[in-house]
Amino acid sequence: MSATTGTPAPKTGAHAVIADAVDPARRPDVLFRVRRDEGHQPSAWWMIGAFVLVSTAVIALLSFVPGGA
Repeated sequence: MSATTGTPAPKTGAHAVIADAVDPARRPDVLFRVRRDEGHQPSAWWMIGAFVLVSTAVIALLSFVPGGA
C-alpha cells in the first residue's frame, strides 16, 4: 500500500510502463512494421527479387569505379 494514496503501489515503475504500453506495431515511430494475420508470411520471391535488384545496383555502381577489371 502506498502511504499517500492508500492503493497498492508497484515496487518499480515497470508495472506502470506495462499498463500504459501500446501495441508496438501501432507505434507512430515504427514506419515499416505491419500487423499481419496469424500465420501469414510474405512470398519468398520478394526476397529473391530484392536480392537481384540490390546486386544489380551494386554491380552497376561499381562499374563507375576507375581501375576496375
